[in-house]
Amino acid sequence: MAVSLNHTIVPATDHRAAAHFFATVMGLEELPPAGAHGHFAPVRVNEQLTLDFMTVAAAEGHHLAFDVDPATFDAILARLRAADIPYGSSPAEPTNGRIDHPLCPRGLFFTDDTGNLYEVMSPA
Repeated sequence: MAVSLNHTIVPATDHRAAAHFFATVMGLEELPPAGAHGHFAPVRVNEQLTLDFMTVAAAEGHHLAFDVDPATFDAILARLRAADIPYGSSPAEPTNGRIDHPLCPRGLFFTDDTGNLYEVMSPA
């Protein structure tokens, strides 16, 4: 059997709000609360992977990077702009409003309230 990532925990100051924010921006499905006491707010990324947002004390942000096709990138960018959510072209400048990513033709970074840094990269 090949190795594949099933889920990862994403720290949050408010797991339900963080999951909703991420799912809305990315156009992904929020799943019902999971865990013994509903302490995970999962978001389905694809058939194999969920991000399980979890409220933690003193949450520190993580960096999560996603490859997307050009149409998905356009949709994400449109949702960011429509919601007036800052984005930028580098992790050092995630609010400069640019998409000229240093590693791909188009890419961007945006953050959530916890400080998680999301990177979205498109080949065109």
